[in-house]
Amino acid sequence: MKILEVKNLNIGFNLSDGFRQAIYDVNFSLEKGETLAIVGESGCGKTVSTMSILQLLPPSAEIKSGEIIYNGENLLSFSGKQMQKIRGKKIALIPQDPMTSLNPLYTIGNQLLEVIELHQGLKGKEAVEVAIKALERVKIPDAKEKMKAYPHEFSGGMKQRVIIAMALACNAEIIIADEPTTALDVTVQAQIMEILREIKEKYNISIILITHDLGIVAQNADKIAVMYAGRIVEYASDKQLFNAPKHPYTKALLNVILDINTDTVQTIEGHPPSITDDISGCPFHPRCKDCMEVCTQKDPCLKPVGASMVACHLYD
Repeated sequence: MKILEVKNLNIGFNLSDGFRQAIYDVNFSLEKGETLAIVGESGCGKTVSTMSILQLLPPSAEIKSGEIIYNGENLLSFSGKQMQKIRGKKIALIPQDPMTSLNPLYTIGNQLLEVIELHQGLKGKEAVEVAIKALERVKIPDAKEKMKAYPHEFSGGMKQRVIIAMALACNAEIIIADEPTTALDVTVQAQIMEILREIKEKYNISIILITHDLGIVAQNADKIAVMYAGRIVEYASDKQLFNAPKHPYTKALLNVILDINTDTVQTIEGHPPSITDDISGCPFHPRCKDCMEVCTQKDPCLKPVGASMVACHLYD
């Protein structure tokens, strides 16, 4: 069952030199209990696309067209007051930086209880029990005592667990995890992803995972959307994408590896275009090893190629 569907989303920014488009006709859907990974280099539009779901874009952003359908309703038609009932309660966000996501002036318990009171309407002992149970679900030891602790007493991994606990305490149906393992060491990264896997399976929660780490994607995603320059260039199941990648950009991402013999990283030459760059044709063509003349003239549309959706002239 589809719980979320983004249709033909177009977003831009009003800059000093005028309006510049950043997101082009983005389409993706999310099933109940599914993990969708959105991958790509920094600046490819992953975060802008997903923050539009919660209407958390900066003031300079403008959604030109599209729909974001959640449980049959278009969230883009919701007022700010209506969205307050969605954010946190129905669709929760795990932000990029766990170090700065909690208020340093309040205890962990105070911040959890505030969220529970706002979205669940619970107070007193009942709210405290829900908060403690949420901390226990994310494997925070001695949860009752940890309610009295301040964020500075927690490591980055423990702070990230608290943020996940906030989503669980409010019974969110969808969790948007924006680079949830940023600034965490490898061991803690694995622990955080294991917690997300467990709560997804146990509570049938849907997850949108934003990341550039294909190792994390391979272990956790059911579907994958590869983004480049504000466009989805490949959309496929995890097995299809890793076993038979189609788009040259997807193949290039999968080939970014560390050579342990020379201690060097094989990278993609060049860098993603910014929204102020004017590039004709396919935006990846300046970096593409398979570039043809048509690639410099015409931007390809997303179309079926086998079991995948791909935007590339190689398959015309």
